[in-house]
Formats: sequence, structure tokens, C-alpha cells
Amino acid sequence: MAKHRRYGAAPGGFLRGIFYKILILITVAALVAAWFAFEIEKPGLELESKPALLGGHVEVPLRASDQKSGLSLVSVRLKQGETDKTFFLKTFPRQSWFNNAGPRAFSARVSLDVGEAGFREGPAELVIEARDQSLMGFFRGNSQTITLPVTVDTTPPLVRMKTSKIYLQPGGSAALIYTVSEQPVRHGVMLDDHFFPGQPTKKPDTYIAYFALPWDAKAVGSASVCAWDAAGNRAQTNFIATFRPLKKKQDTITLSDAFLQWKLPEFKQHYPEMQGDLLTQYLYVNGEVRRQNEARVAELCAVTASEQLWQGHFMRMPGAIRATFADQRTYLYQGRVVDAQTHLGVDIASVAQADVRAANRGKVVLAENLGIFGNVVMLDHGQGLFSLYAHLTSIDTQVGAMLEQNQLLGHSGMTGMAGGDHLHYAMLVHGVFVTPVEWWDQRWIDINIRPLLNE
Repeated sequence: MAKHRRYGAAPGGFLRGIFYKILILITVAALVAAWFAFEIEKPGLELESKPALLGGHVEVPLRASDQKSGLSLVSVRLKQGETDKTFFLKTFPRQSWFNNAGPRAFSARVSLDVGEAGFREGPAELVIEARDQSLMGFFRGNSQTITLPVTVDTTPPLVRMKTSKIYLQPGGSAALIYTVSEQPVRHGVMLDDHFFPGQPTKKPDTYIAYFALPWDAKAVGSASVCAWDAAGNRAQTNFIATFRPLKKKQDTITLSDAFLQWKLPEFKQHYPEMQGDLLTQYLYVNGEVRRQNEARVAELCAVTASEQLWQGHFMRMPGAIRATFADQRTYLYQGRVVDAQTHLGVDIASVAQADVRAANRGKVVLAENLGIFGNVVMLDHGQGLFSLYAHLTSIDTQVGAMLEQNQLLGHSGMTGMAGGDHLHYAMLVHGVFVTPVEWWDQRWIDINIRPLLNE
């Protein structure tokens, strides 16, 4: 009797099934890859501000984003008739063929200076574009474009000065009156590399700028009045400032262990990072803490009332002068030189805890303990002029108060880096410490400042 054999499925059918499964997987993977590679979402594009005028230096702050394929390109162009110039182009190489092939976000402040780019004055179009890494658009990617109508204006404003002669010594103050032919967005005096912003006066198109030489100036290099219009065009008119040298007083201060043991705990409570022996801690206070405190004062001087708050001359507290402006101080400890600093104010000693009054009308912008200054009050007198009252035993005012001339603001003392009861009085012009002596002198004001205010 014949035997029957059993056979399984044909080998070709089994392999065909595996092939179909692999083919399906490849197809699905290809579709997924295509989904990412050919995504259709446009990039995001934002401008913090939209310029209407272009001429000199103008900044365009922009932000581009794409949360899928990522960014491939950001560009800024200016078009006017047949003239088309790219001012900014940033490309991003592809990092992968899937998601996040480029950065998800990009921001920049694009500088435009069309003055020498061949554009004529008149209408133009500013075109800002962002593209992503998608393969849509024949592999160019999805695009987002902002087109702004702008006006090319390359004519700078006209600046005229109304001041003749300027004399400056280290730590000396001065002022200029000038007119600008159109509304400026920024204007003031440039003295060497320091800019002193101007403020409007009561007369149309007329401005005043107070400025000063730092205590350590050796000469006056460049001096000019500058103004920028809304299109970024800069006008500059130079003037001559005659330099008058100043002989600085030399002063030697001997440090004792008794003084350091008495003073340093006061600073330790405000600056717990102080470490080391007595001398090391003292040098930290007289160096690093001093720099921090002066930086805080300069920061406060960056914001000032646009109008003049003071009148007449500045009052000087009655008492004996114990130290003068720009004194060169050498510090001795155990017979050797350990430090050197410059005294940027005038020390006046009277009776203990003497009344300290506002030298002129001003707004309180600081009333607290501030390191080397101890308890300190600072007044803004408007248009960049400030006065500072340090080492106070008590503060009898608060930030935001408007004080009249001769109004009580505190009492003298020896807080901060003071060895005896006195007032440390300082004045600043836009953050530059200046000698108060000029501002105490009615004659100096009548000759150098008052005529300008009457223009």
C-alpha cells in the first residue's frame, strides 16, 4: 500500500510574505519621513519695531522660529526699483533629514546703513524673510516674508551751537546750548569717548547738554555736539574745549588694627563674602566694594529729570574742609604702602550729627546704606546733575521725595568708610564725579551756566 507524503507551504510563498511586510514597513517609514521632510507649516517671523525711515545706522530687531523642521535661512533686503541689496543673510546647514533639521529659534539686531549703498532718497521696500528646512516648494522650504514700506532719508540734521568758549579742568563741569533742525531721537555732547545726553529747553528745537571731564583726564581730545535723526543719520559739529590742568593734593592715611577692628564689622553685615585677615578684608572693601558702590551711583545717574529742578547756586554745609576733590590718597599699614585711591568729593566737618540739608532743589533717588558711603542720600537736580551726601548718622527722607533747597535730609556721622563725624559731599554730571566747588560759586554759575539758561 503506497504511503502519502505531507508537504508544508511552498518556500516561495513564505519569502513573499516577508518581502511584503518589509515593503510595508519601508513604505510607512517613507511616508513618515516625507511627513516630516515635506511639512507645510510656515516659520514664525516677528519684528520688535518697524522702521519707517532708513538712512544712517538703524537697527531692526527680529525673531524667527520654526518648531518642526527648523530654520534654514533668515535674510533682510532693501528693494528700490532695480536696486536690490541684501544687508543680512544667515543660513543654517541641515543637521538631519527629520525633525529639528535646523534651529528652532533665531534672533538678531540687524544693522542697516543705506547711506552709501546706492539708494536714492524716496520710497523703498524692506523685505525680511525666514525659510525652514522643509522640502516643500521644490526643496526651497516654507517661507514667511514681511515687507515694509520705508522711506530712504540720507540727509543728516543740521546742528548749530550757541556757545563760544569752553574751559575744562579735570573734574570740571560745562554746558552747551545748541539747536537741531529736526526732531532728534538722540543728541548730546561727545567728549573723547564719553557721551553726555542733552535735554530739551523751553525753546523749540533748542537743547542743553551738561558735560564734564573725569578727574584723571590729561587733556581734551575730541569734543563735538552730535545728533541722530529717526533715519539714523548722524550730524556732528566740533568745538574747542581748552584744557586747564589741576594740581592734585597728596594725602597719606595710616591704618591701624584698632581702626580696622572697629570698622570692618559694619561692612561684614552687608558683605558677608569678606574673608581673610584684617588687611585683606579692608582691601576688599576699599577696592571691590568701592567699585560696586560707584557703579550703583553711575547706574542711578543714567535716569534723570528732563527739566532743570535747581535754581541759583548750590549751598555748602557750614564747617571746616577736611578733604578736597581728587585728593590722591596713599594708605599705609604697619609702615608700608598697601593701597591708593582717589577721593571724589569734599569732606566737611562741623559739630557731631550736624544737620545736613539739600544743597539745591532735587528729587531723592537714593536713601539707604551703600558700602563705603555708609548711609547716603542722592538727589537728582535734573538734566544730568546730581548731588550725594554720605556717612550720615540718620536719613530723614525717602526715595521719590522732592526736596527744596535747605530742606533737612539727614545728619552727619561716620557710617561707611569714615574715621570721624563729617559729611562727604559729592556732585556728578551724568555719572562723572565733578568738583562741587564750581557749583558752590555763584560767580562761576553766572559766567558759565546762567547765560546759557537765558538763551
